[in-house]
Amino acid sequence: MSSLLHVIEVIGVFVFASSGLVEARRKKMDLVGVFTVAFITAFGGGTVRDILLDRRPLFWIENYEYPTLIFLFCLLVSPFFRQLRQVVTEKVIVYADALGLGLFSVGGASLAFEMKMPLFVCVMMGVITGIFGGVLRDMICNEIPMVFRRGQLYATCAFLGCWTYLAMALLQFTELPAVLAGIAMTVVLRLLAVRFDWKLPG
Repeated sequence: MSSLLHVIEVIGVFVFASSGLVEARRKKMDLVGVFTVAFITAFGGGTVRDILLDRRPLFWIENYEYPTLIFLFCLLVSPFFRQLRQVVTEKVIVYADALGLGLFSVGGASLAFEMKMPLFVCVMMGVITGIFGGVLRDMICNEIPMVFRRGQLYATCAFLGCWTYLAMALLQFTELPAVLAGIAMTVVLRLLAVRFDWKLPG
């Protein structure tokens, strides 16, 4: 289980760091700003989760290679951002963000479930892990956090994806299919919400 969580964390960290890098470059930040926003986007949700679950050391301190790799990533990618923007379209960013949401949300719920937390707490830990990095990113970039705007479903997708994972875990499915089903539910719902402009009632 720990190895699966590790893989989910690594992929999620890089996906969310990339979205932070893109947003920081849009705001014309320098390398320090780019790294700061990428760092907070990648680690913000997991840090809040670990603090609430009283889990020490924090996941990015326990895996100290994560921030090191993010720093190198920002250092290497930033000079070529203009060229990359011609290749990395908005559609690619939406797909990457949906994947990061699914990975981090289900990973957070899985960690809380492993710690034998109540089911609703597991779901909330998953949602926090999935969305809070983006909330901090938008606040630092002087934007209303996307999850609080009346836009397409976002946190709701993570919420339902986490319940999908927990339902399969309670039905005694092995960890891998349960995790993959939760991630798939989150990602598919998010992409459908973007495609068909699904929103919660006002």
